[in-house]
Amino acid sequence: MPEPDEQPLDPTHHSAWRPLRRLQERMDADIARVYAEQQIKGLKPSFVLELLRLHALGPMTITELAESVGRTHSALSQKVAAMRAAGFVRTTAGDDSRSKKVTLTPKARRIARRLAAEWRATEAAVAEIEAEIPYPLSRAVADIEEALRRRSFHDRITDRLAQDPQWE
Repeated sequence: MPEPDEQPLDPTHHSAWRPLRRLQERMDADIARVYAEQQIKGLKPSFVLELLRLHALGPMTITELAESVGRTHSALSQKVAAMRAAGFVRTTAGDDSRSKKVTLTPKARRIARRLAAEWRATEAAVAEIEAEIPYPLSRAVADIEEALRRRSFHDRITDRLAQDPQWE
């Protein structure tokens, strides 16, 4: 039994962060179930933003697509590889030898309107849920973002680590 002032060996039994991640995983699983019921094979909920963006704006380089959805080039490059493997996009050489242009495949173009409908239905369902709870998640996110503008998450973590003797 640890002393009252000692930290437990496994701090993962307590987390304010994991419930939010598990909630999003459950919601994404329900969206994936909608795709499975409609026999849209290989589609992950995490692909839809980029597929809809490409449908609306046309072919883009990975850099352009990453900027348009607020992701890093590295993260988007990995996602494009997964979407390509699933048959939703193809890549071709960009204007220079270092860039790749991402284009929807016919498979993705055939389902783009359905994906837009699912996006709207999902947003409506989230709004419905937010109307049922006393403090909407979108408000909580905005409030957290404002708190992080005042003081970054990085600074909050490193300040606490500086006070923890186990972080030496």
